Amino acid sequence: MGLFSIFTKEKKETLDKGLEKTKESFFSKITRVVAGKSKVDDEVLDNLEEVLLTSDVGAETTLRIIDRIEKRVARDKYVGTDELNRILKEEIAALLADNGTIDGDDFSLPESSDPYVIMVVGVNGVGKTTTIGKLAYQFTKAGKKVYLGAADTFRAAAVEQLVIWGERVGCPVIKQKMGADPASVAFDTLSSAKANGADVVIIDTAGRLHNKVNLMNELSKIKQVMHKVIPNAPQEVLLVLDGSTGQNAFEQARQFTKATDVTSLAITKLDGTARGGVVIGISDQFKIPVKYIGVGEGIDHLQVFRKAEFVDSLFKS
Repeated sequence: MGLFSIFTKEKKETLDKGLEKTKESFFSKITRVVAGKSKVDDEVLDNLEEVLLTSDVGAETTLRIIDRIEKRVARDKYVGTDELNRILKEEIAALLADNGTIDGDDFSLPESSDPYVIMVVGVNGVGKTTTIGKLAYQFTKAGKKVYLGAADTFRAAAVEQLVIWGERVGCPVIKQKMGADPASVAFDTLSSAKANGADVVIIDTAGRLHNKVNLMNELSKIKQVMHKVIPNAPQEVLLVLDGSTGQNAFEQARQFTKATDVTSLAITKLDGTARGGVVIGISDQFKIPVKYIGVGEGIDHLQVFRKAEFVDSLFKS
């Protein structure tokens, strides 16, 4: 067996373990839905709808999944309850595919003469800085030269945590004094990264949602200043969401997509929750690709999201 196969197997085992709580909760609810039933009828579908809603898949996505299954039952005339897991798995995978969710590569980056800039957004406490650190680790591991920018200048803890990650991973962290202009930090980071031939730059930003207008203005200013150094920066705006917060993660996604042009999502802390269904709902509702998922506390437990592997793990018996 080649190295890639061994690596993939290890990643799959980590994913299976990380989704264990979600899977156990989901299957126990499905088991109750089909108890005493031989075929998928209206009552089973009503109960399945409740299961999906209580698994934090979200109302709109739940209705889409139920509609898909209803059409399939009508077409096939008879669908036994013993087939429900397989059908549900197929329809969720199809839904993710219809939404344009594409399986990612292993932390690869587009070829460019300029550094690839990722601006990371999200409220405090979702694992934003930790996600940045783990991303830096993966890019460094892949042979990339990484720079980090501490543009969350309103929280000393955020800057300190980013510096610790920089030391741990072995990449420079550009920072200024507390309360400094975040756009100035971004400018300095991109300038230094470009001058020193960096491959990727990851910029941390403040996560205050108490005033959406201020947040929007701040993020817009950071992006405008970035353009002065690298015209198309940031090439990616990554929103980090805490999967364990369920419906609150939907609301955060709603607020941040209004405040800035989010291009990708990272959903963290899936290993500590039974609410992994939030990945399906957020991906479907916002039509923004889930790029990374956090399935453990280890430095290598941030994974590139692959819809096929995710759905397989969710339904693995």
